[in-house]
Amino acid sequence: MKLYFAPNSRAVRTAWLLNELGLDYEIERYELGDKAMRSPEFRAKNPNARVPVLEDGDARVTESTAIAQYLVARYGEGRFAPEVASPEFPTYLQWLNYAEGMIMGPMANYVVETILLPPERRSEEHANRALKLMSRALQAVDDHLEGREYLAGEFTAADTITGHACMMCGKFGVDLAEMPNVAAYVDRLKARPALQKALEL
Repeated sequence: MKLYFAPNSRAVRTAWLLNELGLDYEIERYELGDKAMRSPEFRAKNPNARVPVLEDGDARVTESTAIAQYLVARYGEGRFAPEVASPEFPTYLQWLNYAEGMIMGPMANYVVETILLPPERRSEEHANRALKLMSRALQAVDDHLEGREYLAGEFTAADTITGHACMMCGKFGVDLAEMPNVAAYVDRLKARPALQKALEL
């Protein structure tokens, strides 16, 4: 199994879940913006020139949430996802997909406006709007986490996806002090050895 990886990217989610599952994997490491990811060789693996890419034998998956679903289905052995008959299963699906549906769009806009664009083309108004949308999306997570340790009962793959997005929001300036449930949740996630190992790659 091989993971194409860059720090501070969605690939951290995949490494984290691989570690939680106790699976052995090889890393091919890049940096964000690495020109090598725009090469024909890499685009043959992911036409969008992004990480993560997971190769597992003849299987190749390139979207972090799809990778999480693949890994849990193939290697979870009942771990990291509720049973379909469980009342937590629809909750799990909701939060497994929440990061990409609600958080990562404004986060990408914020990164463009504050990091990727040259200073003369950046818009403080657009950046502040993106930060406000990220905060609003996290408020829903904070409300959901009232009385909960994790998003869908026990720790699941949803926590590696939306939990990672919560962590990145804090890194980019969303004030988690105003969201005590999310702040405590992020602290719980950061204490997990599998995540610590992924963050060291």
